[in-house]
Amino acid sequence: MVDTEKDRIKEYDEILDDLKTTFMEKWKMKRIDDVTLESFERFRTLGTGAFGRVILVKYKPTSTYYAMKILDKAKLVKSKQIDHTRNEKRILQSISFPFTVFMEFCFKDNSYVYMVLPFIHGGEMFTHLRRMGKFDESLAKFYAAQVALALEYLHHCSLIYRDLKPENILIQDSGYIRVTDFGFCKMIDNRTWTLCGTPEYLAPEVILSKGYGKAVDWWSFGVLIYEMNAGYPPFFAHDPMKIYEKIVSGKYKFAHHFGEELRDILKNVLQVDLTRRYGNLKDGSLDIKRHRWFKSIDWIEIYHQKVQPSFIPHVTSHSDTTNFDHYEEVPLDIASVDYYGKEFAHF
Repeated sequence: MVDTEKDRIKEYDEILDDLKTTFMEKWKMKRIDDVTLESFERFRTLGTGAFGRVILVKYKPTSTYYAMKILDKAKLVKSKQIDHTRNEKRILQSISFPFTVFMEFCFKDNSYVYMVLPFIHGGEMFTHLRRMGKFDESLAKFYAAQVALALEYLHHCSLIYRDLKPENILIQDSGYIRVTDFGFCKMIDNRTWTLCGTPEYLAPEVILSKGYGKAVDWWSFGVLIYEMNAGYPPFFAHDPMKIYEKIVSGKYKFAHHFGEELRDILKNVLQVDLTRRYGNLKDGSLDIKRHRWFKSIDWIEIYHQKVQPSFIPHVTSHSDTTNFDHYEEVPLDIASVDYYGKEFAHF
């Protein structure tokens, strides 16, 4: 390896170590911010989920727009998701990386928990991928490089992400991405056993309930690379059980237009044998970053966002929501009594 490459690897390792130190300092903090719902002007819903919704808000003191995640305490208690949500909050308050979202404010009232995140104007990668059909290979590579750095950062902080998919990648008005939705993200020492994630993106070892580690994220990374380039995932069926059978067998077909380098990186990350899967070998993520499919990528230039994106989402203003779907609006119903004060006392 030439000295310049060694120097650049060392430079980036130092960046990662500094970021991990910051992460660990924030991880130890107990945080609820001194803001209330009245601090924000509310606009429209950007997305919905099982436990609440995300709405566009404006923070009145600075007139800055944010995405506010509103979680219903009653639903969290009923579904036994309090620890899960506390964990998500802790992760969001601690992470700080160019290609992940983070938490700007967190507060609660009698009925809801609120996490205020950056508003990413360009919407979900999923929306743009469906609109375009598929990405051209250079754009897919540009996005994949950022996702690889985000996963490398999370893993360096002992976090496993577990929910990589185009719906969880947002595109900024700069053209760069941010990974969002840390509901399944977890700090692990070695292995975990929980079955979670999206069927098409699950790694074989998750399906087989073997206990798994960070290598599952690199498998999902392979699925993402495939889907960005093809417009559809490598393992697909209408019945989830059939999807699982295909994943466990590791059998899929390349799209006819895939080049040799793209096929090769996919073979190495969509690898059922953990002892051969890139990202899980002794050189870790370096095997992926050094792969010839990424030979045109300058990783430090990507990290510093100095590469000009080939696609910039159409955004007209700081409050433009045209890249998001429309949802039925539901008013917040804040109880006069905090029935779940005990459960959320240490949140």
